[in-house]
Amino acid sequence: MFYHIVTFGCQMNVCDSWWLERALKNRGFTPAAEEEADFFILNTCSVREKPEQKVYSLLGRLQEYTRERPHVFAAVGGCVAQQVGGEFLKRFPFVRLVFGTDGLVMAPDALHRLASNPGLKLSLLDFSEMYPEREQALPEHMPAQAFVNIMQGCDNFCAYCIVPYTRGRQKSRASGAILRECREMVEKGAREITLLGQNVNSYGRDKYGDGTDFAALLHMIAEIPGLRRLRFTTSHPKDIAPEVIRAFGELPALCPHLHLPVQSGSDRVLKAMGRKYDRDSYLRTVDSLRRACPDISLTTDIIVGFPGETGEDFLQTMDLVRRAGFESSFSFKYCDRPGVRACRMQPKVEEEVKSERLARLQMLQEKLSRQALKARVGGRATVLVESRNERPRTGEMQWRGRDGGNRVVNIPAESARDLTGKEVEVKITQAKKHSLIGEVLP
Repeated sequence: MFYHIVTFGCQMNVCDSWWLERALKNRGFTPAAEEEADFFILNTCSVREKPEQKVYSLLGRLQEYTRERPHVFAAVGGCVAQQVGGEFLKRFPFVRLVFGTDGLVMAPDALHRLASNPGLKLSLLDFSEMYPEREQALPEHMPAQAFVNIMQGCDNFCAYCIVPYTRGRQKSRASGAILRECREMVEKGAREITLLGQNVNSYGRDKYGDGTDFAALLHMIAEIPGLRRLRFTTSHPKDIAPEVIRAFGELPALCPHLHLPVQSGSDRVLKAMGRKYDRDSYLRTVDSLRRACPDISLTTDIIVGFPGETGEDFLQTMDLVRRAGFESSFSFKYCDRPGVRACRMQPKVEEEVKSERLARLQMLQEKLSRQALKARVGGRATVLVESRNERPRTGEMQWRGRDGGNRVVNIPAESARDLTGKEVEVKITQAKKHSLIGEVLP
């Protein structure tokens, strides 16, 4: 049978879908284009409203396939499945499986059962007591970039966030299992590994930890022979330990880039959000990171228009963005998510006010991003090449990769030599709006 996976949301979902694809192939299923699929898997995200609405829209469209091909069915997994649950089975008759974030580990076998039993419907929505370890389903040859989950869930319960309700409480994965997976990935060709979790800085601090904290885990993974680059995401500012900060100056493999979501620059708003840090402590962390690694690239997340946010609160956010010097940021207008505390908070900020503030913030960020990219011109960088693609408008072919700071670097493809998965030394010759242009050094 043929399947088609659609993934919404975060990098953890992308990683989960990649594992699910490997597990399905091991059971004899074949990936296919949408119009050829016998079943669909939607791996969903509910952090913001728009991805959730896209799920309903896509299911409505996919249901059309069942008119001429009644055997076609769908599975809905991820955060929206955990949140909505069995309602998908009632609302869309062709949906025959819903599985939550912990139920993912059982999804391949469930899909195998569904394929041979047309009348069956299944629901896998219970949270596991411990991290649900998965079967190893690595390909014979790994791509240069790989992702490894080190934990599941979150214990922070920020006022706006639905993650603890859809991914459950924090469960750290055993350090030995993480190391085995990382070693096998490197042996099969991976050169860069990104560690994933809702709050990687608190790895090992829950009751499921095995005594290994996050800083120790970084040191152990960085020692794997053949591993060139190590990254991690996402970090909570309140939990980043001094040992993790020092690691940026101590571990050559640890890339000089950190995504550190600040969400707001106002102490009053941060308190209402339940973030458990203030602007001064955040900026002190930024200063410590720059002392440990002067070339570090910092990026962040920001919510605009949180309930009760005043004009002065917003100006404090703008000021913090300037002082921190973020190279880029993901910024969004606040929207209510079902069941979280912020839904009940008043007053709500008017939509037009949120839009105006977001536009101002993004204009500032674009200026800071341009300055940061221009500062790289004339310098050298080591780029891990990801792909070869066509340059917009000109049609010229170019290599696309990233430097250690996670900046996109495009390199003219002047020879037939395949650079995919290779590290190349380049001189940065030009800064574009969101990327750099470089030339390979001899």
